[in-house]
Amino acid sequence: MSAEPSYDLATGRGLIACPSCDALHLREDMAPGETARCIRCGHVLAKPREGAFGQLIALAFTSMVLLIGAVFFPFLEVSTFGFGNASSLFDVALAFADGVLLPLVVAVLAMIIGLPIARSFLLVYTLVPLAQGRPPHRHAATAFRWSETLRPWSMAEIFVIGTAVALVKVAGLASVHLGPAFWAFCALIFVNLASRSFMCRTSIWDAIEQSGQSVDDRDPAGPPAEAQRPANLADPQAGA
Repeated sequence: MSAEPSYDLATGRGLIACPSCDALHLREDMAPGETARCIRCGHVLAKPREGAFGQLIALAFTSMVLLIGAVFFPFLEVSTFGFGNASSLFDVALAFADGVLLPLVVAVLAMIIGLPIARSFLLVYTLVPLAQGRPPHRHAATAFRWSETLRPWSMAEIFVIGTAVALVKVAGLASVHLGPAFWAFCALIFVNLASRSFMCRTSIWDAIEQSGQSVDDRDPAGPPAEAQRPANLADPQAGA
């Protein structure tokens, strides 16, 4: 008869909370290919994959290359009456560098380019040692936490949708030819989708924690209180 898994409500040791409904589940080791779902709402809690760290690193590098290319390659060319002009995002930024719209341009470039590149770099910083079987870099937990914080603010997809809506109106006034930078943004959408499908945040946190690095920012002073088993505590394998 196997012993009941130990857990501590004060520190969260041995527990995993559903990010959708906050139901608590007992944390258990999972083999690659297994899926743990919340018994309350069915949200996927963990889905480890063999070689996922290496795939995420490759996708992060791909994302950075696409974003850097999207800055300097022509985004679109507008032509009318035999006159045409091709511009890149970098050209647009330079055009408004001396105007009152400079803060807006900086904010747009930060949301579209800066934050996704920063997030990709933080993922690479976190995952490279883990993929090689080495202890993570110092502050790897903080880096991964920041990458998750920046995830909702990476707005490359929103930028592509907004550009497509604007092009529908511009197309009636002039001939519009899409450049490599536009297609780089489109490719970035599929890269981000692949990254989300391969990522198991629980596995990353577990790998960082198993190396001995703390993943909790709370003050550890004071002995943890003795916890009782809550009513909604469940086995994560129950919905696998």
